[in-house]
Order: sequence, then C-alpha cells, then structure tokens
Amino acid sequence: MLEIIFQLIAAFVGTVSFSILFSTPNKYLPQCGLVGALGWGVHLLTLDVTGSSVAAIFAASAILTICSRYLARIYKVTTTLFLISGIFTLVPGAGIYYTAYYTITGPGESALYYGMSSLKTAIAIGLGIGVAYSLPPKLFGWKRRS
Repeated sequence: MLEIIFQLIAAFVGTVSFSILFSTPNKYLPQCGLVGALGWGVHLLTLDVTGSSVAAIFAASAILTICSRYLARIYKVTTTLFLISGIFTLVPGAGIYYTAYYTITGPGESALYYGMSSLKTAIAIGLGIGVAYSLPPKLFGWKRRS
C-alpha cells in the first residue's frame, strides 16, 4: 500500500514537472498533477485486476481524457492543457529507448520485443483518447452556441 502511495506521489510530481517544462500556467499545475496521478492510479488498478498492460493503458488514457475534458469545462481552457500533461505518466519512453538501443547494438529479438510493446502502448493510448473524445460534449456541460 505504501508503495502505491509513493508511486502516486511520484506521478503527481512528475506530471507537475513536465507541465512546468512545457509552460503550463502556474494556476493549473495542481490540476495537471492530479490528472497525472489519477491516470497512474487507474493504470495500477486496472493492471492489478486484468493483468494486461495494454488494457491498463487504454483504461487510464480514457479516464485521463474524460477528466481532462471535465476540468477544461470547469476552468474554461483547452482539454489539451490537462491531457498532454496527464498522459506523460503513460508514454512508453523507456520502451522506445530500448527499441532504439537494441536496434543499434545488436539483439534484433530484443529490439522487436520492445518495439512491439511500445507500439501496443501507443495504440492503446490513442484508442483510449479516441473513445473518450467520442463521448458527447453535453456530458461535460458544454452547451451549443445558438
């Protein structure tokens, strides 16, 4: 349990740091951190329940997108402000690094393994965002202008 709390704190801090790096306005940093921590928490929970990393990434990215859309409505900003920061915890950076590393240094099987894993993760992130964006804007309080 303590390990999970530390992971959520690390996700919060990492997301806030990433948000600062990309010049997110300071007043939205706590919300961005919460979105990142929520995404990582959903990932951990789904991974524990299903045992599938791809399903966990899909669920986490869908929840992140829904949360980002909701916060965008509340604070009257773009969804991407929260989404780009929040998705940081799910991006397969290490997998992409190891794909490039093993492609250059030799073992083709390792490069293929990490490449396919990274590709599956990227597709799951894209599908999760797509599914959440397909929900009607009315669910988030957006009203149609007349």
